[in-house]
Parts: sequence; C-alpha cells; structure tokens
Amino acid sequence: MPNELPAASSLNQLTMNGLALHGWSQQNLFLSDELTLALAGECRAGALVAAAVGRGAARSVDAAIRGDRILWLQPGQSAACDSYLLIMETVRVALNLEFFLGLDTYESHFAHYAPGAAYQKHVDRFRDDDLRTISVVIYLNPDWPVEQGGALRLHPMDAPTSDVSPLGGRLVVFLSADMPHEVLPATHDRLSLAGWFRRRPAN
Repeated sequence: MPNELPAASSLNQLTMNGLALHGWSQQNLFLSDELTLALAGECRAGALVAAAVGRGAARSVDAAIRGDRILWLQPGQSAACDSYLLIMETVRVALNLEFFLGLDTYESHFAHYAPGAAYQKHVDRFRDDDLRTISVVIYLNPDWPVEQGGALRLHPMDAPTSDVSPLGGRLVVFLSADMPHEVLPATHDRLSLAGWFRRRPAN
C-alpha cells in the first residue's frame, strides 16, 4: 500500500473540537479511496465470526442484540491493515497531545452487518474494565445512499440523537464510557472498522 500518513497524520482540529465539546465528532474522507477499498475487500474475504456480547461467564452470541460478524486485526495481517494501524497510531499520538488521555494501545476489528442486522443501544466500556477511552468507527462502504439505512445513532447526554450514515472513508470518534449508541439495520451489506483507544492501567 502507498504511504497514507501525509493525508491522515492526525485528526483535524474541527474533529478535536467536536470531541471536546460534544463527546463525539466525525471526519469525512479520513482514509483514501484506495485504502478504503482495500480494507473493504479484506473485510469481505476474511473469516469473520458472529460477534458476542458480554464478558466471561456472561459472554454469549445473540443476534437479536448484536447481529454483526467480526474479525480482529493483527499487525502483519496485510499491507492494508498495517497502513490502517499506522494511521491510527498517529491518531493516538494526536489525541494524547490534545487531551492528555494517556492512551496506550489500540484494538480494532472488521465488522460486517448483513441486511437487516443491527446492534442495540449500548456503551463501549465494560463494567469490569474501564480502559477503553475513545471509540472509533471507520466506514468502508463507497457510494452509500442515506436511504439504505445502517446509520450509527448516537445518544448524547442533554442533546438530540444524531445519525451518522456509514459512508466510505468517514471516521467517527466518541467517548467510550459516555456515549450510548446503536447501529440501525440497513438494506445492503454494511462494512466498517470498529476500534478503541485504551488508556494505561493504573499502577
């Protein structure tokens, strides 16, 4: 893959401001079309498995709650994935410089929602693990008409809900513990990358 860093070395300032003021923000055209299409191809071809909800003994697969199929990313998996992970490392550095969050690591998986699949309203931080700090969603769907559905519906505190259409190359960031959200069903396959910046554990 070509070097993607000059085009996406960090979040732009409008995105930073939105995250600070509202607890969420979006940035369009965050990834190049070339990298977006390469990642979409990997998502379609990957050995995805049904996503679970809960942790430990409470972990289960329940498509009525969460209907996506996922594949976790690993360094060295492919040139496209390595380009993406390198970009997200620059984002981690930018977030730490702006907000002093102590973000230490990043984890991410592909997510495929088949037509009709959804994810009920939830937050991204586990009750027994408070390390997830900033949630990230990047969409891999080129030319996505709004009428196809599949929006990410955000539920900010003391503000109306906001729907974000899953258009390819679009980035959404929000506070993991404080932003309830859900994925609405779509009429077509919906591809994305979901990820979380995790802070350092307390000593």
